[in-house]
Amino acid sequence: MKNVTLILLVWGGSYIGLMAQEPGKPEKAYKNTVRFNLTNPLIFGTKSIVFGYERVLTKRSSFSVNIGQASFPDFEIIDADSLRANSILGESGFHISGDYRFYLSKENKFEAPRGVYIGPYFAYNYFERKNSWKLTSTNGGSPQTAETKTSLSIASLGFEFGYQFIFWKRLSLDLILLGPGIAGYNLKASVGSNLSEEDRQKLFDRLNEGLADKFPGYSTVIDEGDFKKTGTAKTTTFGFRYMIMIGFRF
Repeated sequence: MKNVTLILLVWGGSYIGLMAQEPGKPEKAYKNTVRFNLTNPLIFGTKSIVFGYERVLTKRSSFSVNIGQASFPDFEIIDADSLRANSILGESGFHISGDYRFYLSKENKFEAPRGVYIGPYFAYNYFERKNSWKLTSTNGGSPQTAETKTSLSIASLGFEFGYQFIFWKRLSLDLILLGPGIAGYNLKASVGSNLSEEDRQKLFDRLNEGLADKFPGYSTVIDEGDFKKTGTAKTTTFGFRYMIMIGFRF
């Protein structure tokens, strides 16, 4: 459903943009844009809120920064007779990113920040959550209560391709369509109780299922075997970036 929503947004923006962006009389130059990231809430939930700012430097270039809070999505899959989430004890996280954009003169009839652009980017995301769990031991006996702290950091550097539409001079729709790069992933989970090794691995296994279910591309970059055994996984591999933002120019 989320993918369908993204496709409709892109298609709708493209269609309206073609209708609205016919060349005309010179308009007032608005060099600043404040915007809201629509992608993060769609993927990670309404607690992930990111705002951005773009500043036009020349007729063909700009830079932008984005900052806001990030949050693990809810792990609905972790809800079974043998393991059940009691409560969320605490959570935090943030997103920060920036890019430098070159608006291609041969492809665009208009000056920045309208049209096709390319450029380098950097992004950093951090997610952390503390949970309380009710666990039925593999050795039998009465259920136990366990607390976990799970954190995931993602640092990425790459090159992006995108298109920005301008409607009615003030409204912008910014689509980062392709952003390949290199990303470092660092995932950690700790258990704050005296569980057996079998129970600990069962808990890590369930956490892994929840993360894989909610994070796009998780299974392709995280070594699930290491995480299930030790609760940690660290790797540097291929990364990607895509984003939809709506903004106001001034």
